[in-house]
Amino acid sequence: MKYWVSLVNTTEVDQFVEIAKQAEALGYEGITVPDHLIYPTKIETPYPYTPDGKVWWPDTNPWPDPWISLTAMGVATTRLRLATNIYLAALREPFTVARAISGTAIYTNNRAIMGVSAGWLKEEFDLMGIAMKDRGRRLDEVIECVAALNTGKSVSHKGEFFEYKDVILSPAPSKPVPVWVGGASKPALRRAAANDGWLGVPMNLKDLSQTINRLFELRKENGKYDQPYDVSVTALEPITPEFVESLDTMGRYFSNVLPWTPSPWGRAFWVKEDEDHTQLEVKIKAMERFKKMMEGMGMWEDAEA
Repeated sequence: MKYWVSLVNTTEVDQFVEIAKQAEALGYEGITVPDHLIYPTKIETPYPYTPDGKVWWPDTNPWPDPWISLTAMGVATTRLRLATNIYLAALREPFTVARAISGTAIYTNNRAIMGVSAGWLKEEFDLMGIAMKDRGRRLDEVIECVAALNTGKSVSHKGEFFEYKDVILSPAPSKPVPVWVGGASKPALRRAAANDGWLGVPMNLKDLSQTINRLFELRKENGKYDQPYDVSVTALEPITPEFVESLDTMGRYFSNVLPWTPSPWGRAFWVKEDEDHTQLEVKIKAMERFKKMMEGMGMWEDAEA
């Protein structure tokens, strides 16, 4: 199993670059950042991943532009993969999305990954004047448009939400940017199976196994089973060798971890009680401790140089 560092709810934005450099030096494979375009301070929409439906961060939580953050971390590293988890592409139009992603891909030698999902926060869509019910179809169309725009060729498009003729985006990435999709609903899994990877949501190992098996069944149905496929495992219990061995061999698996960040799913065990996890040196120690523990369990695989 390989591991990525998640920067979700890491408020010390000024530490991001150094965190990325240390993660790469320790052998982590990648780093992910979250996204909200604009954050409403009054929310009635239930958060789908906590038992009580409440968010687990304050209104003042920072949401820096994910592509700027990933670019800054990318130019300071040489190998680390860089993904959004997740980017709310349906809140934007294709030109903005394509230009942002292409910039990160170009400046980081094609290490950028477009991790997306339909989104859950109705109030955010309301602020942008976008109907919540349309978000899935709108996301599908944005994904299609961005892939075409990032070829660097003249393209035209006529869809449900966007229409344009004879446009070109330049510069464009020299390789296609992979698309990973988050979520566990039936539409989300179909969307994930149609693209390049799945960003898992918090689940126990049994549910994770069933969901991953379903993803590869869908990959067989859509004719993409033989193509490389990345799977993020977000487990609510310790990952075991038996679980890893049970996974479909066509997948490339990694776990997205929060070594220092307390969450509704448990405290950060790699931060000691008397340590301040807002401090950079504590974050580095937490990454080191996590790696050491995984190595001791035979569950650590260094990222390829």
